Amino acid sequence: MRRIKKIMNATEVAEYLGLHRETVYLYAKRGEIPAFKIGYNWRFNKKSIDKWLEEKEKHNLENKNKPNK
Repeated sequence: MRRIKKIMNATEVAEYLGLHRETVYLYAKRGEIPAFKIGYNWRFNKKSIDKWLEEKEKHNLENKNKPNK
């Protein structure tokens, strides 16, 4: 695996998250993943991606522990 940089492109984020590159683009366009554009190119801050992952994990664990009504 390549060294992960602080600022990544969609291909690097896809590899890091185990997603398809087009899925990363779709999430970025929808605002579902922290991203920003430089010109026409999407870029991703690794710290923001890591924080986003932690929040997703926390949210999933909270929902898993809620009793069903």
